[in-house]
Amino acid sequence: MTATKPSNPQVHRPVDLARRHGLSAQAVRNYERDGVLPPAQRSPTGYRRFTDVHAKALNAYLALIAGHGYAAGGDIMRAVNRGEIDTALRTIDHSHALLQRDRETLDTVETAVTMLTRTQPPPQSREAVPISVLAHRLGVRPATLRKWERAGILQPARDPATGYRVYSPSDVRDAELAHLLRRGGYRLDHIAAVLRRVRDAGGAEPLAASLRQWREQLTARGRAMLTGAARLAEYIDAGTG
Repeated sequence: MTATKPSNPQVHRPVDLARRHGLSAQAVRNYERDGVLPPAQRSPTGYRRFTDVHAKALNAYLALIAGHGYAAGGDIMRAVNRGEIDTALRTIDHSHALLQRDRETLDTVETAVTMLTRTQPPPQSREAVPISVLAHRLGVRPATLRKWERAGILQPARDPATGYRVYSPSDVRDAELAHLLRRGGYRLDHIAAVLRRVRDAGGAEPLAASLRQWREQLTARGRAMLTGAARLAEYIDAGTG
């Protein structure tokens, strides 16, 4: 895509575009160098001349970052600047698919945590168990639990006397949650990421606040994607109009 200049276009210096967004002039020059902004014309003395189209491109890129991240935002802008709109749209579609997947994961985790909280055993029965007991409880093979451990899903301790794995009540909870997610078709690396969130929250009960924050983050991402789409459409219209 090339920046089509309107008649009597307003010319901007890098610093002019930078100040609007709290950036450095060098950052704007780097964006042009990296292809996220279309090429700028040069003055007879070699200075870059940016137009309103470049301003819209910068608005679009920064808005895309908020919704899609730096890598995807850059890929989208470079594709548009090459005139490859379908490629840009595929990247956008992929981001939306990831967001939908995260929403589905969150829904599953919320349901699973509610179930686990309701079915927690009484304190006197919350003892560490060996791998055979946990495998029988879940209806899986011990080899499956060892595979989950290699994937970072489970982190059992070892009995100092025998060296055998022992699973604490927290490990049992993690295994039950992993089992529910696995039955839902989630990959092991995805489940490991969810379990890290559970551990960071400090368990199933404190996880409720973390899950609310997670949902707020997903909502913010979705809204940012909408804003990014609007800014990108403005840029495309300005550059091809």
